[in-house]
Amino acid sequence: MRMIAVCMVMASLGLVSGCGESKFKTYRGPDITGIYVDKSDRKMYLMHGNQALKVYNVSLGKMPVGAKEFEGDGKTPEGSYVIDRRRPDSPFHLSIGISYPNPQNVAFAEGQGKSPGGAIVIHGVGRARPPADLWDWTDGCIAVTDTEMEDVYSMVRNGTPITIVP
Repeated sequence: MRMIAVCMVMASLGLVSGCGESKFKTYRGPDITGIYVDKSDRKMYLMHGNQALKVYNVSLGKMPVGAKEFEGDGKTPEGSYVIDRRRPDSPFHLSIGISYPNPQNVAFAEGQGKSPGGAIVIHGVGRARPPADLWDWTDGCIAVTDTEMEDVYSMVRNGTPITIVP
């Protein structure tokens, strides 16, 4: 009985590991036709046509103002990309990849003699455990809670367009 109570508390906090619940959810709702991220409002919208089906508060890169230009700049990209990969074993609970850098990003960075960076994803918190007082803590990724990431991972398919605006 005590184990059930512990698991219920852990589940309510989004800490379901070891309680028999899977981080892989099933989604049977309308297709997500696009993702829209507004960096200034720290919001991510999962869209079906013109309707926002889900809205999430997000954390961004440590240097959130401006578009990502180079590896290590701590900025989150801006522009139009697509979701191009999935990582179920991410150290950040779950993650879905954003197709940054695109050819324009590569050309700009190389023109400056630098690398554009990469590995930009939408992810949960996982083992990262950012400080509670630090809102923007990633290296340029978009982060939500682990529980929210489970929803995003189940709802968003590879090939989904994502637009990230300042």
